[in-house]
Amino acid sequence: MTSGLFGLLLFLVHVLGFLSAILALLSSRTSQGAVAWIISLMTLPYVAVPAFWIFGRPRFYGYVSARGERDTVLRRILARYHPYVEPYVVEQEDPDIRAVEQLAMMPLTSGNQVELLIDGKETFDSLFAGIDAAQHYVLIQFFIVRHDELGHRLKEHLQRAVERGVRVYFLYDEIGSRKLAEGYCRELRESGIELSGFRSSRGLKHQFQLNFRNHRKILVVDGAYGWLGGFNIGVEYLGQHPRHGPWRDTHLKLTGPSVLGLQEAFWEDWHWATGEVINLFWKPTVTCEECHNVVIVPSGPADRQDTASLLVQHSIHCAKERLWVTSPYFVPDQGVQDALRLAAMRGVDVRIMIPERPDHLLVYLSAFSFLPDMVRAGVKVYRYQPGFLHQKVILIDDSAAAVGTVNLDNRSFRLNFEITAFVPDPRFAAQVRLMLQRDFADCRRVSYDELHNRPLWRKLISRAAYLTAPIQ
Repeated sequence: MTSGLFGLLLFLVHVLGFLSAILALLSSRTSQGAVAWIISLMTLPYVAVPAFWIFGRPRFYGYVSARGERDTVLRRILARYHPYVEPYVVEQEDPDIRAVEQLAMMPLTSGNQVELLIDGKETFDSLFAGIDAAQHYVLIQFFIVRHDELGHRLKEHLQRAVERGVRVYFLYDEIGSRKLAEGYCRELRESGIELSGFRSSRGLKHQFQLNFRNHRKILVVDGAYGWLGGFNIGVEYLGQHPRHGPWRDTHLKLTGPSVLGLQEAFWEDWHWATGEVINLFWKPTVTCEECHNVVIVPSGPADRQDTASLLVQHSIHCAKERLWVTSPYFVPDQGVQDALRLAAMRGVDVRIMIPERPDHLLVYLSAFSFLPDMVRAGVKVYRYQPGFLHQKVILIDDSAAAVGTVNLDNRSFRLNFEITAFVPDPRFAAQVRLMLQRDFADCRRVSYDELHNRPLWRKLISRAAYLTAPIQ
């Protein structure tokens, strides 16, 4: 009896492995991923089946379903306010910018002011000043929130806002903020702050969607002012971590219609996490004298296509003279690697800035497996020396720049919800160029000999680490 039951269980596991392999064949985003999952599921279903349902699901299906509900609820609300934004929508003849609009599913708008915020003190001073100036509501979203000194400063600013009668909606990612103390959350809720985790595994059907994360960092005040970029909430982002040392990061402050793009992304995430439709302002606030055009590009695993990866590839293909990229986690997919090499071959000044000090060891090691081919093709790779580099910035010629939360790795391309501000404006690009020139002065350039002459054991470790790139 026992052996018969055991045999039945084995049979059912193999059947589940076979069915999962069919799903992997139909849904995997890359042929390499499909082959790897099918072989694993057919030969080792006992291990591969649970791994596939946690790490292998290609889309955030629950969010896709909620997006359908949102299209009948939230879109109806947005339609009423469309006439307010319409005067600022830029009719675009440039096909390169039209492609960005198609990826973003949001328009290029005029009437925006874009301010670069460099490093921690400048950024958090701006964020906290924005919260203190709020009159109606604050929307705040971070991947990592820590209950350290900076976290307590944030809590105090939010509590004072609530005391003034301001509504505060606070969204965080449970995986990124897994060490956040329950007492900290309880104090926020008791103060009257609406607090929620992103709940990527919300509901019985989605319990295994643990590999999806919400990596966005957004602050919106009264629908008039917005912030996004690389910073999370923790003292390390102020350079107060003994291992990382000084922290190099970049954030943006926005005013104008583009803020409503940030607001819409938060609104949709809040609706997924809580089921609530919150009442917000949708009339743009335009105060700039020298305005910028901006497209807000949300991306994530509920998109019909790989928005973040396509945005990066499109940026590379558009570059004619210069493409400078900074990313703390640099393990791009094959399409991005090929695009970078081809850009260098056609004479574009392609520079990649990555950290010298590792933050995630597997990501750090993985890069060594493909960097030799990139350097040999003419891509210039630089390692930032003073501390940890965390900014996510792309400079395209002297015409456009993008700042946001997207890293050049599979997680940002396919597993994380991200957000980017794409600014096709020569004046803003000139500011970004000056900023990056200062950063490159603090880097050392990586040579081909350094990469090629590594010991065999280090090459083997790098190749093994690169195999884990799809889930890093």
